[in-house]
Amino acid sequence: MDVVLVDAGGTNIGSVRYALQRLGVDAALTSDAAAIRGADKVILPGVGAAGPGMARLRELGLVDVLRSLEQPVLGVCLGMQLLCARSEEGDTECLGLIPAPVRRFTEAPGLRVPHMGWNRLSVQRPHPLLAGLGDDDQAYFVHSYAVPVGDWTLATADYGGAFSAVIAHGNFHGMQFHPERSAAVGARLLKNFLEL
Repeated sequence: MDVVLVDAGGTNIGSVRYALQRLGVDAALTSDAAAIRGADKVILPGVGAAGPGMARLRELGLVDVLRSLEQPVLGVCLGMQLLCARSEEGDTECLGLIPAPVRRFTEAPGLRVPHMGWNRLSVQRPHPLLAGLGDDDQAYFVHSYAVPVGDWTLATADYGGAFSAVIAHGNFHGMQFHPERSAAVGARLLKNFLEL
C-alpha cells in the first residue's frame, strides 16, 4: 500500500510517521503533486494555525491537487481543519472539501483554551473509520479551534459542549485529536483508515 504524508510543515509529521511504521506502513513524506495523486491513501497532518497552513499549501501548489483527490484522505488536527470550508482563525478560507466551519472555543470559567488532554469519544453514526471504537475510548487533544457538530460528524467529544472529533464527507476524513499520541485507540483508528 502506498501511503503518503503531505509535507505541509506540521510539527507532528515525525510522530504520525512513526505511528504508521508501528502499523507496518512506511509512509513517504512528500510535497510532490504526482506522488500525492498516485498514492493509495493520503494523510494531511498539521500543527499550528490555519492561515500559515493554507499559505504553505498554496506555496507548494497543492491546493488544487488536494481538492482533486479521489482516494481516501485523512486530515489530522490542523490538517482536519484545513479540509473544512473556513476557519475563524485569521478568517481563513480553507480547502472546502468538508462543508464545515471551524470555530474558536469560547472561554468560560473552568474551561481553558486551548483544550488539552484526554477526552472521551462518542460515536454518532457507524462508519468503517470507527470500527472497534468503544463507549469509553479516549483520545488526546490539543486545539483552540473546533468543528461544530453537523452532517459531517462521525464522533464527538465534549468541551463546554459537543464538537466534532471525527468527521467525514465523501473520501475526505478528519480526526481533531492526535491519533499518534492516543495509544491503542489512535492506532486502531489509523489502522481503520489504512483499511478503507
